[in-house]
Amino acid sequence: MFNINTPEQFAAANKASVDAMLTLANTALASAERIAALNLNTARSMLEDGVANAKAMLGAKDAQEFFALQASLAQPGLEKAVAYTRSVYEISAQSKEEISKLLEAQFSDFQKQMVALLEKATKNAPPGSDVAVNAVKSAVAAATSAFDSMNKAAKQVADIAEANVAAATNATVKAVGATAAATKK
Repeated sequence: MFNINTPEQFAAANKASVDAMLTLANTALASAERIAALNLNTARSMLEDGVANAKAMLGAKDAQEFFALQASLAQPGLEKAVAYTRSVYEISAQSKEEISKLLEAQFSDFQKQMVALLEKATKNAPPGSDVAVNAVKSAVAAATSAFDSMNKAAKQVADIAEANVAAATNATVKAVGATAAATKK
């Protein structure tokens, strides 16, 4: 038999786990902080714009000027809403990327430890245990392959979602711009 759980190995594994959890927590808190700052700035900007827009609309001399002013104020408001949405998406995407990198590193470390453990087990295994060792090696290889496939699929989905968000926001801004231009005529 062999001893892989020396106190040093156990302490190192615990330290690595704590470090990974701290990194994960810091990533989540930084993301929450950025979202909170964005929300505060957006709320402040909306309040200021709302007051300015209300004053401008109250200064309209007739209904035609009121509606023309209202139409001209719609596009900047929509553009700000789209910018806000993009910012939230970017913060979320960056956080997801950082968390994915952390998880990939953790899985890679786990995989290396398993391979080392299997190598030790193979060297010290009693005769006739080749089938069991090979089954475990096969399971580790299958898990690695599944993780890699899942990771690639998740990245593809994220890329498609990002492209769709960009296309949808651009189309929305163009549509509102065309509507505002048609209303002015």
